[in-house]
Amino acid sequence: MISYPDIDPIAVSIGPISVHWYGIMYLIGFAGAYFFGMYRAKRSNGLWTPEMVSDAIFYGALGVILGGRVGYILFYQFPAFIENPLIIVRIWEGGMSFHGGLLGVIAAMLLFSRRYKKHLVDVTDFIAPFVPIGLGAGRLGNFIGGELWGKPTDVSWAMIFPNDALQLARHPSQLYQFALEGVALFCILWFFSQKTKPRYCVSGMFLLYYGIFRILVEFVREPDSQIGYLAFGWLTQGQLLSLPMVIVGAGLIIAGFKLKTFPKN
Repeated sequence: MISYPDIDPIAVSIGPISVHWYGIMYLIGFAGAYFFGMYRAKRSNGLWTPEMVSDAIFYGALGVILGGRVGYILFYQFPAFIENPLIIVRIWEGGMSFHGGLLGVIAAMLLFSRRYKKHLVDVTDFIAPFVPIGLGAGRLGNFIGGELWGKPTDVSWAMIFPNDALQLARHPSQLYQFALEGVALFCILWFFSQKTKPRYCVSGMFLLYYGIFRILVEFVREPDSQIGYLAFGWLTQGQLLSLPMVIVGAGLIIAGFKLKTFPKN
């Protein structure tokens, strides 16, 4: 067993103001997306400008925050929401959903694409390789915060998380997700998109591989206590929400290589 590095989740405190590592990880994600977006824009043959990249990051940030919060309430706290709809604004209590954030970003990119008269999928194909930066940073934030841990296990790298009431040795599933959803997914998408691919393919690769990685990690991740397993003693909400991503992602890749259309300004 490995000792959990008990890091204070508050990175900086100035009087009554506290800056949490989780918030810093969001900033790292957006900053990383901006940096790589600018890099790709310079090599886009005029299809993307620095202004477009800045606006896409801004739209995306709004989509992540609003969609992530609304998605968490609807997907994971719906009965509590029915009893008290005001919990949706209690952001200080925590709670964000990747799948809700994804829907929020798609909605935001739809608005962005209309503003700049671009095809929606050309936009999502462009930004998809940067998304894993934020996903990986967010999982590190979960790990530092000692939340969203894995199931009990006896593997040699198991950890006991300080916030776990049962104090059991568990899978550090946040680090698994950091490695898969962050590092591996970034490498796959970055190298896949180095040369211009047909429309739909990069977005499809993102959906396909994120869905696969998330489904796999859910087998060793503790399900949300208020939901538990949905069926069969192993199916989780995260797996159920990720399965359509795998199906749609595979469909987009097939469609992309069949249609062989390419981004247009």
